[in-house]
Amino acid sequence: MKKWLRAQPVQPSTIAELQALLDRFVAEYNHRRPHRSLPHRATPATLYDSTPKALPGPSRAPDTHDRIRHDRVDKSGTVTLRVAGQMRHIGVGRTHKGTHVILLVQDLDVRVVHAITGELLRELTIDPNRDYQPRTPK
Repeated sequence: MKKWLRAQPVQPSTIAELQALLDRFVAEYNHRRPHRSLPHRATPATLYDSTPKALPGPSRAPDTHDRIRHDRVDKSGTVTLRVAGQMRHIGVGRTHKGTHVILLVQDLDVRVVHAITGELLRELTIDPNRDYQPRTPK
């Protein structure tokens, strides 16, 4: 961009002229210049317009109960979570003992995420009839 601006025959003397020159550069860079690393040397704007855009997810019921809980996996490889007034033990695995985790809870759906790396360690739906939530449901 700096080279392109310096190469222009008429240099801007006001902020408005500089903005107009920058707008010209953006249009050239995104809409007219073929990009060497894109398929068929497409322009960045063409590729951007052709990709699907993210949309909002399905709407949730307003009465959901969302929580975030920070915990550490105990020596037996479990974390505890209070659900409906009772403690539930969630098996994460002994290989993760001592690992700091974040529990993302939405009603009975739980995700156990490694607090440092963000790796998803476990995803489950709590069985309200069981205290221990094993890794493989029976």
